[in-house]
Amino acid sequence: MQHCSTARSGASAAATQPRGSWVLRCVLGLLCALLLGPVAAQPSPAPATASDVGEAVCLRCHASENNHFGHTVHARAFRQNPRNERERLVCEACHGPGSRHVANAVDRSALIGFTRTWGTPVDTQNAQCLGCHQGRQRIYWPDSVHAASQLGCSDCHNPMARFSAGGLLKKAGISETCYGCHQQQRAEFRKRSHMPLPEGKMSCESCHNPHGSPTRPMLKANAVNDLCTACHAEKRGPFIWEHAPVRENCMNCHEAHGSNHEALLVAPRPFLCQQCHTNRTHQNKLLTATNQPGGADPSERLMARGCQTCHAQIHGSNHPAGVRFLR
Repeated sequence: MQHCSTARSGASAAATQPRGSWVLRCVLGLLCALLLGPVAAQPSPAPATASDVGEAVCLRCHASENNHFGHTVHARAFRQNPRNERERLVCEACHGPGSRHVANAVDRSALIGFTRTWGTPVDTQNAQCLGCHQGRQRIYWPDSVHAASQLGCSDCHNPMARFSAGGLLKKAGISETCYGCHQQQRAEFRKRSHMPLPEGKMSCESCHNPHGSPTRPMLKANAVNDLCTACHAEKRGPFIWEHAPVRENCMNCHEAHGSNHEALLVAPRPFLCQQCHTNRTHQNKLLTATNQPGGADPSERLMARGCQTCHAQIHGSNHPAGVRFLR
């Protein structure tokens, strides 16, 4: 009953309205539906494009940055000999389209920034660099320790200024750049016996590839011994009589960066030898503090180089009688 009364009241109300106004409203509603669609879409901001912004627009505000950037290899390559359309964009080749940045200079999301404080994700920053610098020594970068630690290319390199002789590093040299994070290794190179890195005869990159390697410490060789014998060829062998710890790993006896003992040893001689040789012949009786040159009963066997006074060929021997590494 209530439904019927409601229908009758609606029909009577419609009958009382002028027929022309009702038809007009229907026509207008149909036109709006056809023109605007079911829901009126909100206007979206125009996407950033690189075509409407060029290097000249950037230089109007960033003259100081241009003074530093003009001395870099990137500036010479992009301006004088670009390889593709991307490099011809110069600034926008790395920082992305600049139209949104021109419209709102304080919007940090409008550009790709290469600093920790800018806010651009590290993966986005690195993707810009790897767009050109991919392959070769960076082939292992995705699985490297540096990449897993969310290290950005700009943490080691500064493409906007020339602070180093090569590589556009953030510091004057490779080792100084590495020291920024690796403070322990910096201290080890200051020890009495060390690799000739502080003297400038080598750098961290002489042994490590900072962009990645199949080995865990990012070595430039497949194993520690392969790396060491690249310079110390006389220790490579093969030998008729091999010393087991030498064949296994050079770092069984030597530190990699520096030591307060001679020849980068992990312990002084003869106590280094006694760590393994303690249970037969003369080692237990001979290698004591009393028998040292400054002890109460010094032994002539321990003068000079300790055990190596007699066992001179400790890395291995090719002499038919060199089973004890005596010759």
